[in-house]
Order: sequence, then C-alpha cells, then structure tokens
Amino acid sequence: MRKAKPKLLSGGNPQISKGHGNAPVKAYIAAMPGWKSKLGRKLDRLITSTVPGVSKAVKYNSPLFGMEGQGWFLSLHVFTNCVKVAFFRGASLRPVPPGTSKQAKVRYLDIREDDKLDEVQFTKWVKQASKLPGEKL
Repeated sequence: MRKAKPKLLSGGNPQISKGHGNAPVKAYIAAMPGWKSKLGRKLDRLITSTVPGVSKAVKYNSPLFGMEGQGWFLSLHVFTNCVKVAFFRGASLRPVPPGTSKQAKVRYLDIREDDKLDEVQFTKWVKQASKLPGEKL
C-alpha cells in the first residue's frame, strides 16, 4: 500500500510531522510542490556539504538546520511564489542577506522559480551562520 502524500498547507507548504534527523527533512523536501522540491534538494545538499555534521529537524512545518548544542541557525519555508530561507542571526552575516524581518536579528533570502541561486554567497552565509549561537526552537 502506498503512503498518502502529505497535505499542502497555505502557499504549498508541506504538512510534515515534526521530527529530528534527516528523514523528516527529506520527506518535507520530497513533498515540496513543483520546482521547489528540486530547489529544496539543492539547498539541503549545499547546507550539508558546507556544514558537515549539521543537525536537522522539522518543526512548525519547516526544516531546521543547526549545530548540536548550539541551536538552529537556518530554516526553509515554502510560499506560493518562493522558498524562503530564514537566517536566524542574519543581521550578523556579511554581507547581510537582503530580506528584512520584524525580528531585529533575522534576515531572509527569498528564492523564486526563475532566480539563479548564488551558491557561493549562499554557502558563505551558511558557514557564517553555523558558527553563531543558534535559536532554541
């Protein structure tokens, strides 16, 4: 018997049961609709190769990436027209990611279907973010 596909919430965000480890993150990425799933796989691959031993989890219907004992430094979230990467200490990154937040420390990177991801800059942000104190979500 085949497993039912996860329900898509507002904006196409997959509803995945919370859990720790690679499996729930992979399930979330597989359930991302259309082009977003391919982008999710790329982002996961870039994060994992940039930060060996990165911790992963799904909470609040978003994949989280962090360092054991230091908290979470990044999350992904699906919206109708983009995949939003949240850097929880993004205001401390150089250069600062372009998307502002109501939270002083958080900065976003919105990636749309036709955007070309600057992988070099993205991995620099990931590396910097992984060395900062994370969020205890």
